[in-house]
Amino acid sequence: MIPLVIDTDIFVAALLSRNDSSVAREVIRRCLQGFYQPLFGVTLFVEYETLLARDKLFADCRLSHKEREMVFSALLKQARWVEIYFTWRPNLQDEGDNHLIELAVAGGAQAIISRNTRDLKNAELIFSDTRILTPKQCLEVFKCPP
Repeated sequence: MIPLVIDTDIFVAALLSRNDSSVAREVIRRCLQGFYQPLFGVTLFVEYETLLARDKLFADCRLSHKEREMVFSALLKQARWVEIYFTWRPNLQDEGDNHLIELAVAGGAQAIISRNTRDLKNAELIFSDTRILTPKQCLEVFKCPP
């Protein structure tokens, strides 16, 4: 399994997508199939839970609240929990995104998957072993075995 940090925007896009072949949905599908291993820490877990509780955000979602919770539970079953013992504070424009890089470094992620790549790449502290990829780039770089 390829360890990845999946930003909440990817999860939300996958749930809201009306297109079964959307790239965000395919990233989540590959996590659920065991090709990718999502990494979770406390902050990212809380972000996911907070988003799932925002019913207005999912007003146009085809899935019910219970079904969205089931998808999240299934994602967590494939996940690896990562304890963050050292905060690097890469000083991103959005302070709230620093935890994604810290999680990636602590968990040895091969990439952070987000639609917000520009802001994540503009850190003062750069970790060359961790890629910042869009969902489309993720699918291109980390292909599933046949």
